[in-house]
Amino acid sequence: MSTVARTDASEIAVHWKEEEYIQPSARFIGQANLTDPGVVERFTEEKFPECFREYADLLTWDEYWHTTLDTSRPPFWKWFVGGRLNASYNCVDRHLAAHKNKAALIFVPEAETEPAHALTYQELYTRVNEVAAVLRDFCGLTAGDRVTIHMPMILELPITMLACARLGIIHSVVFGGFSGEAAGLRAADSDSRVMIYADAYYRNGKLIDHKANADIAVRTAEGEGQRIEKVLVWRRHPGQDLTNAAMVPGRDYYMDDLLKGYRRVKVAPVSVESEHPLFLMYTSGSTGKPKGCQHRTGGYLAYVTGTAKYYQDLHPEDVYWCMADIGWITGHSYIVYGPLALGATSVIFEGVPNYPDAGRPWRIAEQLDVNIFHTSPTAIRMLRKAGPDEPAKYAYRFKHMTTVGEPIEPEAWRWYHEVVGKGEAVIVDTWWQTETGGFLITTKPALDPMKAGSAGPPALGIFPVIYDENGKEIPGGSGKAGNICIRNPWPSIMQTIWKDDDRFVRQYYAKYCRNPKSTDWRDWPYFAADGAVLAPDGYYRILGRVDDVINVAGHRIGTKEVESACLTVPQVAEAAVVPVVDEIRGRMPTIYVSLKPGVADPQKVSEQIVATVETIIGKIARPKGVHIVPDLPKTRSGKIMRRILAAISNRMDTGDVTTLANPEIVEQIRKQVQGEGPVEMQEGPEDVKHFGEQE
Repeated sequence: MSTVARTDASEIAVHWKEEEYIQPSARFIGQANLTDPGVVERFTEEKFPECFREYADLLTWDEYWHTTLDTSRPPFWKWFVGGRLNASYNCVDRHLAAHKNKAALIFVPEAETEPAHALTYQELYTRVNEVAAVLRDFCGLTAGDRVTIHMPMILELPITMLACARLGIIHSVVFGGFSGEAAGLRAADSDSRVMIYADAYYRNGKLIDHKANADIAVRTAEGEGQRIEKVLVWRRHPGQDLTNAAMVPGRDYYMDDLLKGYRRVKVAPVSVESEHPLFLMYTSGSTGKPKGCQHRTGGYLAYVTGTAKYYQDLHPEDVYWCMADIGWITGHSYIVYGPLALGATSVIFEGVPNYPDAGRPWRIAEQLDVNIFHTSPTAIRMLRKAGPDEPAKYAYRFKHMTTVGEPIEPEAWRWYHEVVGKGEAVIVDTWWQTETGGFLITTKPALDPMKAGSAGPPALGIFPVIYDENGKEIPGGSGKAGNICIRNPWPSIMQTIWKDDDRFVRQYYAKYCRNPKSTDWRDWPYFAADGAVLAPDGYYRILGRVDDVINVAGHRIGTKEVESACLTVPQVAEAAVVPVVDEIRGRMPTIYVSLKPGVADPQKVSEQIVATVETIIGKIARPKGVHIVPDLPKTRSGKIMRRILAAISNRMDTGDVTTLANPEIVEQIRKQVQGEGPVEMQEGPEDVKHFGEQE
């Protein structure tokens, strides 16, 4: 009989030490949007939900709403009920009077020989109207129809999104790096009749033929029972063919040809109800059916506008660069809708941050005088590895920087602050999700001190709680971690999973619902599936997905903690920790690291890593092995694919790796870990088999 005590899924061991406070500068505070400490009082639970009028009043409404929050059918909350508006009008038309000749979007091509191109609000207005005319008159699309957009980071992507929004068409943008099959499955699920593509784009110095994906997507959608009537193709260089894929007569059309018939056509923005869906954003696990997170127009647009103003400190005169891809929720909320609703200038970069070298982001920042910068911990670690001293060579100055997408280790945070931010920029370390639409935990940049590794206090009007597996609250300062939940609805929370209300309730609300028959929002906490710990000062530290935990002899260790310890070793650039099956301890961590250039003695570094992990966390976290590899397998968006490393460590099938940014590295690592020659594959236990799937 086993003597190992059962541990709850929420009981993640916590060994993080609390870091020191860093205060925002007087210079930043002097120009900030949010400097009134009284804002906290305005957004207390007693003022909920009416506090969110403050965000909604940043928008222009065709009809004002009569009910701020309707809770009559939980958890299908309705926001600003009775209100009518148009997202395209709010992001474009209303800025023309004051800002028509100001840059709305600045496109930076990957090739430095190709000049950056600024699109003014007036030009954006003209182009959005013309594309809307094509969608309405040529494609026959009307409000409520769905369109799947599978495009790279070019200006025509936000133009197309805003054209859809102008007509009340629900857009579903698929990340350009995804396969044609992935796009086709999403088109089928959303019942799209029209797909929109680009012929080609540049990445890592190569021309990527993207149109070929359209043919695969159409076949895939038709295999799922959905016929694609039209495929519209934007040319990267109008009038110039960059694809080898043939255009299918009667189905495929070049947008630059179509637009000749719609020059200067104006399309009145369609006024839609606040609850009218604005877009679908499909989340992508490595298994299972993708789920379409359905986001509303009014509540979503209000929340991303308010949070972009307060937390990113966006002013109309700022030049703001979010280095995410528009195909992710970050790009929707904080490249397109939030910044443009505020009349700001938003930069769109076609390429990757380390091509042709690690100085490229800082050259762009200097050239465009970017003063607000927004990127992910993955990109920060990559740039720190490739060019730790590069930022000092360029004369840019950021007032503000955001980090998003995953927890950031204190070592990486400090480099971001001291080297990239030159010790001046305020950092907001934001926690949120595709499903949540906007920031949920973040410091208020002019009011709260920063603390490396901690996301910070809740965003205004957000009331989190940490529960154990049985629904008991874990108090702040206890040193114990659990499942972070949000007790209340907020305007940008997803409406549902497209065509799957049951899955929506089951996945996000059933776990901690106190009373399924209640219409009181307090009985319906939102379950985020992330682990967290609350410090005595009210700051939350996010520990990553509750799945990304290794149970070592009954002691649950968060992989983020081990990875963070690895990054304190000066020679280490990137680290990934995965479980490996162990006969005695059940599971043990295995560490994969890539090193900074020029490290002479990898074996010595391995020993240093083991000693550091034991010192910071304890002998319980001692790794079974440390593998120093040339690079880590990554998605096209730069995320480390830990599930592939777990498969290699446990001699399991790695699955399809062809869509990775660096597929060749997988076989190199496999040979290094498993040796040359064929290896007998094993089935592997479920927790290891599905480890890291959320990536």
